[in-house]
Amino acid sequence: MSGNGGSGTNAAGATHADKRPNELLTSWFVRSGWSKGELARQVNRRARQLGANHISTDTSRVRRWLDGENPREPIPRILSELFSERFGVVVSVEDLGLRTARQSPSATGVDLPWTGPQTVALLSEFSRSDLMLARRGFLGSSLVLSAGPALIEPMQRWLVPSPPAPRSEPEPAGGSGRARGRLSRPELDLLESTTVMFRQWDAQCGGGLRRKAVVGQLHEVTDLLQEPQPESTTRRLFKVAAELAELAGWMSYDIGLQPTAQKYFVLALHAAKEAGDRPLGSYVLSSMSRQMIHLGRPDDALELIHLAQYGSRDCASPRTQSMLYAMEARAYANMGQPGKCKRAVRMAEDTFAEADEWDEPDPDWIRFFSEAELYGENSHSYRDLAYVAGRSPTYASLAEPLMNRAVQLFAEDDEHQRSYALNLIGMATVHLLRREPERSTVLATEAMQVAKKVRSERVNTRIRKTVDTAARDFGDLGEVVDLTERLAAELPETAEAV
Repeated sequence: MSGNGGSGTNAAGATHADKRPNELLTSWFVRSGWSKGELARQVNRRARQLGANHISTDTSRVRRWLDGENPREPIPRILSELFSERFGVVVSVEDLGLRTARQSPSATGVDLPWTGPQTVALLSEFSRSDLMLARRGFLGSSLVLSAGPALIEPMQRWLVPSPPAPRSEPEPAGGSGRARGRLSRPELDLLESTTVMFRQWDAQCGGGLRRKAVVGQLHEVTDLLQEPQPESTTRRLFKVAAELAELAGWMSYDIGLQPTAQKYFVLALHAAKEAGDRPLGSYVLSSMSRQMIHLGRPDDALELIHLAQYGSRDCASPRTQSMLYAMEARAYANMGQPGKCKRAVRMAEDTFAEADEWDEPDPDWIRFFSEAELYGENSHSYRDLAYVAGRSPTYASLAEPLMNRAVQLFAEDDEHQRSYALNLIGMATVHLLRREPERSTVLATEAMQVAKKVRSERVNTRIRKTVDTAARDFGDLGEVVDLTERLAAELPETAEAV
């Protein structure tokens, strides 16, 4: 018996007698030129790629769909993707006359199988769908954000040892040249350096400009992972895949595609586990934590950071540990726990002071965490505390010198323009908390100038929120009126996909 739908009752509970032929699905099917058997084979193949191995579709099942039976997830989503690819346009579940049922967590959520082959298959499938359906909001709207135990419990399995993988072929002597799909060392080096370049572009230009290129590169790497490689090459490829997936998630987060970002982060964590790189995994978890803070779920953010700290405490560099403490402080601040926040801020500062004494070079993915970034994170923690504590002037005063130093340092750094804009906005909010609107409008104006150089919906949204706060609290002030008008003219609001 196949597991993709009841034989006598559809997902909505209608019997065969109640069903009417699905004219929409039939129309798309006829135009596709596929036979029922070919469509069934494609559905089964895609289901296996998603890890939904229980699905076994045949021609009789396809006939039932055409006759009006509504299959259970993930079949409607699979059909949507197959027809979208066939016609080169977005064909939604609704366009096919199907109803979206509750999605299978193992196939579409964050609770994914922790195995190498399925990680590769899911990375390949998701990146390919993203490239094909990258029209703003479509891919994200087909996903649902996970939070609470539904998110945290699957992530905890990051620390569970994986079963031993099948033995790979021995690495050829010399490690050069390419045969039977093997990558040479220079080719691997080039993949890694390209990832570094993409990360630099993101810091300079924001997530909106190069995201599609990163997703495309990720998809190419998953193709390489499906070829026979020596074990050492496979691990390096998984590391590249983890970094690219994290970066794709970060860029998606930056432009407002939150469910898409979370899916990439989850897949990046899986790839980091396959690479055996726990510090990189902790970095991925920190990105997930930052997203949860942004979405107003500091409890989840704290759980993710503690998981990252526990998993990497014996192998992460001081710079990485300092970043994790700074994110822990942000979570505590947003939970309204000043004592624990201040302790985490001190730990971040003390651990960062040890970074120069670390014997090994830091990986590129943590080099962004500079002195400026440390000041910026800790100042934002105190700023957040001020808001949680009812606009406390005490915490705003603690934030001001740290934020001021962050702004000064980022002003001298052409490579991190988005961070510069975010800290200018942060400084503007601190001055609003201190009831200094004139100074706040100057900083917000500077942030707007930088924002026009980067494509970051996150930056734009924070500017708008800051200006809205200024207008609400000091709306009769001439500088605030001018700023509001300038915002509407120079940074008009666009629909944000969430």
